[in-house]
Amino acid sequence: MGKHLPEAGNGNGAAQAAGPAWSEFVGGIGPSVRAVEGVIRELAQSDVPVLLLGERGAGKHTTAQRIHEMSGRHGQAFRVLPCVFLKPEELKWLVGVHGTSKAEGTAFLKELADLDADCQAQLLQVLQNTGNGSVTSVGVRLIVGSARDLEVEVRAGRLREDLYYRISGVCLRLPPLRQRREDIPSLMDHFLQKYARDFQRPVLNLSAETLQLFQEYSWPGNLKELEDTARALMALGDETIAMGGLRALLRGANGTNGARVSLKEASRAASREAERELILKALTRTRWNRRRAAEELQISYKALLYKLKQIGYEAHGAS
Repeated sequence: MGKHLPEAGNGNGAAQAAGPAWSEFVGGIGPSVRAVEGVIRELAQSDVPVLLLGERGAGKHTTAQRIHEMSGRHGQAFRVLPCVFLKPEELKWLVGVHGTSKAEGTAFLKELADLDADCQAQLLQVLQNTGNGSVTSVGVRLIVGSARDLEVEVRAGRLREDLYYRISGVCLRLPPLRQRREDIPSLMDHFLQKYARDFQRPVLNLSAETLQLFQEYSWPGNLKELEDTARALMALGDETIAMGGLRALLRGANGTNGARVSLKEASRAASREAERELILKALTRTRWNRRRAAEELQISYKALLYKLKQIGYEAHGAS
């Protein structure tokens, strides 16, 4: 079903897309990413609908945004529509009244398989009203993303077959991070620099051991998980603390016991520890004046009290 662009890394030199799931598109040094950057440039020159397929966290959102930014529509709006929350009337802005649109730019529909039956019918009508499936004539470029196998969804009766055929004329697959390991060091460095600016700290120089563990890990959460890990590292500002328990977990995952380890959970734990350290440092600087600490941390006084309760310091320092 549908005309797919061939995948990179399969020996035929064809393109495969990639892009992280954060606020900006970041390329890489691997052949699959270099190839897809060329494909993105080509797609940016047309207005045909594009279907982006890839695991969660693989970068569908930012790939769509990159296509928009490189297109002639870059000065217009880029609108993200999560399909799970959409209602049929929210899709009508794509065509407007009598086939003329009040909107311009690009619309990115996240997770097509989440559309309910009414929304699927409305979207199909939008595409049918444009004749050849392009929305150029009504002013909006349509890009759709999905982490699910849409052919499976069609066979299961959860997705309309006619809608799938309309939307899958150009289909681009984004590789998971485990298939582009050569990009992990540069991507991690990019994220560390990003969060060094946010936390106003020097960029961490990770040890060779940590970098090797990152190379060996399977990254089920893909680029989003990698970014979360970098955020946790810079929030703490100390590799030893952030990676303390993680090294043992990752070694276990690479061992013979077959245990699965979630770096995402470990990153969340590190983030919680980082938050705890930041709160206690602010309270120490303000001599446990909670209102001043809340202002310094840029959170509400009530939120600070709640967080103190979470970390077991609810009564500490209270008068």
